[in-house]
Amino acid sequence: MLESCPILLSIVTSLLFVLLLLAVLIRNNGWAALLWNEIILQKITNFIMAQSKEERILNFVLQNAVKGDPQSVVDTIDKYCSQKEWAMNVGDEKGLILDKILEETKPSVLLELGTYCGYSAVRTARLLKPSARLLTIEFNPDFAAVAKQMIEFAGVQDKVKILEGPSETIIPQLKKKHEVDTLDFVFLDHWKDRYLPDTMLLLEHGLLRKGSVILADNVICPGAPEFIKYIRNNNSFECTNYPSHVEYMKVKDAMEKAVFLG
Repeated sequence: MLESCPILLSIVTSLLFVLLLLAVLIRNNGWAALLWNEIILQKITNFIMAQSKEERILNFVLQNAVKGDPQSVVDTIDKYCSQKEWAMNVGDEKGLILDKILEETKPSVLLELGTYCGYSAVRTARLLKPSARLLTIEFNPDFAAVAKQMIEFAGVQDKVKILEGPSETIIPQLKKKHEVDTLDFVFLDHWKDRYLPDTMLLLEHGLLRKGSVILADNVICPGAPEFIKYIRNNNSFECTNYPSHVEYMKVKDAMEKAVFLG
């Protein structure tokens, strides 16, 4: 028994060291943090709770936010995701950058790529004039179902329409099927490897006008290097970078604004 104590102590010490190392990586490394939150921790919690993280966020909002108050919905999601479970919303810090650009742009026709739980759709809609409309594309039907309830609970369903399906299929249909002439504002917050192809699709189908604004999230973590290289080296765009952090973390990130010059 006594002989086994040093072995047990060594195992416990090693485990504590691994956990400490993991904690440091999660705090300081964006990829490690995303891997831990989106794959490991989320799958464990989903199994235990028999419910998806997105459904848990929705239920927290339904129980704690004020119905018909989009600001209350946004604040409640931020509270849940900063205190309970991390989620890939634009978040409170970068949300202020989004707010500022929306207030400067005053768009009437907007497109969002990546609805997720509806956080940024609600956040955006609360700042839009009554006649404005936001089309938001979501590939995942489970996310779209949660977002629909979130948007309706916030009371902004008259301004927001969810388009379910792949962006590469929906973007070419925007003019004929959804009566879009040109877009005033585009928010890229979906798969990062789709940022560039979908921007090219917007150009190809004449959906950008002189002055149209593209705002891309997560251009550092996880990053969209091909999009950044293209947009910054294209004379048709004027770019501005907004340093920030990954939502609800201290990991460095940034947003990129690109104004189409025609």
